Amino acid sequence: MANKSLDPTRNGRLLQAPISFLALPSPPLRSAQLRRWTAEEGLPQMSHQTMTNIEAQRDMRLAYFSGAPGMFASALAWSVAGIIALQSSASNAVLALFVGGMLIHPVGVLLCKALGRQGKHSKENPLGALALESTVWLIFSLPIAYAVSLSNVLWFFPSMLLVIGGRYFTFHTLFGLRIYWVCGGVLAFAGYLLAASKAQPYVSAFAGAAIEAVFAAAITLSAKREMRSKE
Repeated sequence: MANKSLDPTRNGRLLQAPISFLALPSPPLRSAQLRRWTAEEGLPQMSHQTMTNIEAQRDMRLAYFSGAPGMFASALAWSVAGIIALQSSASNAVLALFVGGMLIHPVGVLLCKALGRQGKHSKENPLGALALESTVWLIFSLPIAYAVSLSNVLWFFPSMLLVIGGRYFTFHTLFGLRIYWVCGGVLAFAGYLLAASKAQPYVSAFAGAAIEAVFAAAITLSAKREMRSKE
């Protein structure tokens, strides 16, 4: 039986069914059906070479080892900031996280290449724009976290946990892995708890490092299983 929520109405508009936050991702449309709908709506026809969403996510997983190397690099940056907060001062730890954050992508790419991956997605991948946009959003959020730290330095690292956790939600779309929803939620919840409990900067930094390291390990195992299934 056809899915009525996806069939066009007589006036050419699509019926929209309510979608809950926890709904499963919809399967990709059949190419013939998609061409029929675009023709009815008077939209430009898609090229046969256009990547589907599933193909784009697979390309991202293949190029970046499902994002695990970048997350390991991020965990390392958190760890360095935690050590500096413990041995030096909170302000130096803030600076360390900023500097370490700028090195996450290049270090992640190097780790990808060390694992035999390209560390670069296909030029035709439409999700490349989302990766760039989420990075820009992260950069624009950094001054906010820094301004918060000027009011209370104990809030800087929890604020960064919220910012980075929010960004990881977009990684579900980039890589097609629901675990990034869980990771983003755990980081955000940890940020709230650490701020509410007035945790010391080194505690918050090490908490961020531990959470990211655990999820990076889980994503690595998932990527290896996917690779073995393709052999």
